[in-house]
Amino acid sequence: MSRIGRRTIEIKDGVTVVVDEKEIKVKGPKGELIENSHPLVKVEIKDKEVVISVNKPDNKSERSLWGLYNALITNMIIGVTEGFSKILEINGVGYKVEVQGKKVILNVGYSHPVEIELPADLEASVEKNILTIAGNDKQKVGAMAAKIRKVRKPEPYKGKGIKYIDEHIIRKAGKQAKTAE
Repeated sequence: MSRIGRRTIEIKDGVTVVVDEKEIKVKGPKGELIENSHPLVKVEIKDKEVVISVNKPDNKSERSLWGLYNALITNMIIGVTEGFSKILEINGVGYKVEVQGKKVILNVGYSHPVEIELPADLEASVEKNILTIAGNDKQKVGAMAAKIRKVRKPEPYKGKGIKYIDEHIIRKAGKQAKTAE
């Protein structure tokens, strides 16, 4: 069993972490993120580190919250310093994507273009058939990438559709003609 909760989180230069009873705020060069705190989890700042603890480390639900909050705060610190991005690839004859302001417009084989509105804190960019979604909140970036991928999932015969750049599609063989015997 991993002990992610026991790790201390180093606060990078240019990042401020403020902890109060109801929420945890992390502010950095790429913006500010806020996460609600849980009453069973104690978050303290010592020197340039964030220390997370729970009252009963033997209790399974508290131990899982311990690791969860460690991962959430780590992702918040990475988000406000480096940011997160998901890269999608659009495959198919005539399939294309374009970004107009805060809208992603997908032409992926339907009779109409599909428009998806981006939240204010996310950005999208297109280069040929590659769409990049970027932002400082890992959860929002992943959710938006999944929403865009859901418009036209990749199919296993020709590989047409929208897929993550590092995703591997298991291909199936098509119909085969039988020879006369």
